[in-house]
Amino acid sequence: MREWQKIRMKELCDLLNGFAFKSQDYLENSNTFNIRMSNIRPDGKFDSDYQPRYLPDEYADKYSRFLLEDGDLIIAMTDMANDPKILGIPTIVKNKGSRNFLLNQRVGKITNTNINKITSDFMRYYLMQDRIRIFYKRTAKKGIQININKADILSVEIHLPPIEEQQTIAWFLSLVQDAIAQQEQLITLTTELKKALMQKLFTEGTRGEPQKMTEISLIPESWDCIKLKDAAESFQYGTSVKCDYEKHGKPVLRIPNVIGGYVDISDLKYGQPKPNEIESLKLLDGDILFVRTNGTKENSGRCSMYRGELGNDCYFASYLIRVRIDKNKLFPAFVDEYTRTDIGISFLSGQAIRTADGKFNINSGTLQRMLVPQPSLDEQREIADILFNIDTKINNYLSRKEQLQDLFRTLLHQLMTAQIGVDDLNLSALNLEIRGGNE
Repeated sequence: MREWQKIRMKELCDLLNGFAFKSQDYLENSNTFNIRMSNIRPDGKFDSDYQPRYLPDEYADKYSRFLLEDGDLIIAMTDMANDPKILGIPTIVKNKGSRNFLLNQRVGKITNTNINKITSDFMRYYLMQDRIRIFYKRTAKKGIQININKADILSVEIHLPPIEEQQTIAWFLSLVQDAIAQQEQLITLTTELKKALMQKLFTEGTRGEPQKMTEISLIPESWDCIKLKDAAESFQYGTSVKCDYEKHGKPVLRIPNVIGGYVDISDLKYGQPKPNEIESLKLLDGDILFVRTNGTKENSGRCSMYRGELGNDCYFASYLIRVRIDKNKLFPAFVDEYTRTDIGISFLSGQAIRTADGKFNINSGTLQRMLVPQPSLDEQREIADILFNIDTKINNYLSRKEQLQDLFRTLLHQLMTAQIGVDDLNLSALNLEIRGGNE
């Protein structure tokens, strides 16, 4: 690396482990937060409001050594062994208000940083590299939890460019992170907009009609309220044939493929349906797939409409129920959207029965009894189209976020390993890429 020094982290800073605050000291509310590992999110964000735990305000003076300030760099020192997500993740504390943040045990605070050698922002980004995370996982002490200690963290060798170059690298990376955060905000706002609009459309319609009260809710006067069985051609359980990732046989959709709103084909398994299932279980465009068993009650009855993502030679597994709608009575996309309203979710999860293995089940009888509103087919299509257009916006934001995350990972690796230097970056081109090609 050109003119970059190689220095062990222990020669650049120190690390303070947090205090073991007791859970019995927690209060219902206060101005003093106990900052724990869970406040460091897997994406590197600091979130003091994530499952907050409050301590007595007098602890801010009593344990002042463990107070965190805005801009402090902290790092997660413990994680679950079976699925580590935050071990070694660094984050910058954000505390613009007057709240007290106290550092909990197993969260380390970087202290005594040699600011003539390294900036906190550069150190944070350096520690975010995949190779550093892998190093920490390899050196961690194993058990139900995995732990890294002060010596492990400070043993990392850091390649240091000059301070000005560090500042520029951190600035470039922060530009991309800010763009990612902007996409996340757009996703959140648009998702909230859709939820509010769903409530309005399914109770008021699009024609400005007077409303009437029904068994499900207020609906426009011209709408009917019917049982799903009266507008469906069939309710069908899926195939029980063994499926695997080998691409022989036919694609078979399973619970992980039914996300709720769309069919995810990124995790496909394949199987060979029985001869009597070849035609009867073949999915058609407009079929709605319901999850009939789940460990989480709220996910029982989760559904997605099949939109021909895998053509006309695709099947579904036995833990799903397919409802084929009579399109002369209900528009499938309208039903699909209605199941994700608060009323639809409440009915389906409310009917779920807990089984001996602790899971929650619904059956075809539950779906047949489900009440759905029935406006004219034209209004059903209109409502479904409005909501589909919002989903398209959300998916575009999600896609853009993924592109920016890929860009961030690439830049992080290339900049921190000096494969490219800041002088090699075209700021105008980078800004254009961050903005998605639109200035």
